[in-house]
Amino acid sequence: MQNTEKAKATLAKVGINDTAEIFYNLSAPELVEHAIKNGEGVMTDTGGLMCDTGKFTGRSPKDKFVVKDSVTENTVWWGDINQPISNEKFDNLLKKALASFKGKKIYMRDAYACADPKHRLNITVINTSAWHNLFCYNLFLRPTAEETKNFQGEWTIINNPEFQSAGAEDGTRQGNFTIINFAKKIILIGGSAYTGEMKKGIFSVLNYVLPQEKKILSMHCSANIGKSGDTAIFFGLSGTGKTTLSADPERGLIGDDEHGWTDEGVFNFEGGCYAKAVDLTREKEPQIFDAVKFGALVENTRFYEGTRTVDYKNIKVTENTRVAYPIHHIENAIEPSVGGIPKNIFFLTCDASGVLPPISKLNTSQAMYHFISGFTAKVAGTEMGITEPQLTFSACFGSAFLPLHPTKYAELLGNKMKTHKVNVWLVNTGWSGGGFGVGQRMKLSYTRAMITAALTGELDKTAFKKHDIFGMEVPTACPNVPTEILDPRNTWADKNAYDEKANSLAHSFVKNFEKYKSYANEEILAGAPQAKTAAEV
Repeated sequence: MQNTEKAKATLAKVGINDTAEIFYNLSAPELVEHAIKNGEGVMTDTGGLMCDTGKFTGRSPKDKFVVKDSVTENTVWWGDINQPISNEKFDNLLKKALASFKGKKIYMRDAYACADPKHRLNITVINTSAWHNLFCYNLFLRPTAEETKNFQGEWTIINNPEFQSAGAEDGTRQGNFTIINFAKKIILIGGSAYTGEMKKGIFSVLNYVLPQEKKILSMHCSANIGKSGDTAIFFGLSGTGKTTLSADPERGLIGDDEHGWTDEGVFNFEGGCYAKAVDLTREKEPQIFDAVKFGALVENTRFYEGTRTVDYKNIKVTENTRVAYPIHHIENAIEPSVGGIPKNIFFLTCDASGVLPPISKLNTSQAMYHFISGFTAKVAGTEMGITEPQLTFSACFGSAFLPLHPTKYAELLGNKMKTHKVNVWLVNTGWSGGGFGVGQRMKLSYTRAMITAALTGELDKTAFKKHDIFGMEVPTACPNVPTEILDPRNTWADKNAYDEKANSLAHSFVKNFEKYKSYANEEILAGAPQAKTAAEV
């Protein structure tokens, strides 16, 4: 749907002039046609468009910056996550970036974030490639034809992967960059064709705006809803089973990655999904596999030789292969993507030490503490070079996207837990009977059974006992799960070895939390594990 005069006026207002051609609000089929004609990608045998992101096959967190000014100086959590850049440097770089659009084809679109209309964020997207614009069509929410007539973008994404900064001269580390300017409401991206920078740029904006201005908890999580209308939320880092466990044919999908929690309920930020594709099969992930049809994007994958069939096991380019598709490609997706107040929240962790119970219930203090900790283990396949599990922490299960200090989000979580009497469950999808190399990975069927028991209220009927070190409540029985595996200490042949390992893990939690301690209130600190000293062990 073209309205070239409106597009020209919008570009002129931004500062982009003398373009070759402008393509505005093209449909998915039109964008696919353009991408193929431009040599940007090729078709797969299921109708998806395969494209490569070039040098960068993932986000580049060391090259992400936030403009430090009167708006952000005293609110942003400055450091490795949010690196400052001056207004002067940004303005100079923006001027050069805008000039780089001269003579180029421009693909523009109107889009928005937040499925709850009360919190909608209008976005103008400016790209130099059709497939990047298709990604934005898939991942952001799509205004109706009527809505586009008077559409005004509040935020603008300006993305030219071909444009490189001059590094230190421009206030960046190297040629590629992503910069968020909260005062001017611009996300400026250059030097990288990785599409996820656009999606996560808007997520970072919402993580700044919603908690501060509206007291809405922004969350890096998946969400689904049962037939009775009960909403559930799943937090978890890569490799913990977040996508697998939230994908349930008996429950509707609200969204797979980014959500907000208001006083009325939960809403999806996005209009699509950006799922990992490595080792994708219909047997393991039928919904995602079948979503790779016409209009979907497949990034950095390769075909089986002599075919147009994607070889999802091929990691020649990267292990971070991805598929991007609109949410309506998922059969049981809920549209609009909203749900009620969550009754159950699941923190998914892959504990490679075999210490944490397969499921346990957290009180408010513990939930806030574990939320800030964001504990799991990186397992093989989540990052290049990872061949054995490595203990890791990521605040709020997504520290890379938090402009505010993690305690701000944790306090909002705690308030909502108390107001709405929400259950928070810690689910260990990692090892039992010993750590990696000794014990066994928890069976998916058992994990599913425990989550089902929590969702249906069956676990509320059983007795619980407190974990000696971590303090969470551990159920003594669960339908369709062997009783002996519920207490992790029982699964270890050497009980003393378990106690030592549990204490060691507790010390890791405490050590990691030191950087947040001065910002945390007493209620959060009360959720810490009770690690023993060497003399006490």
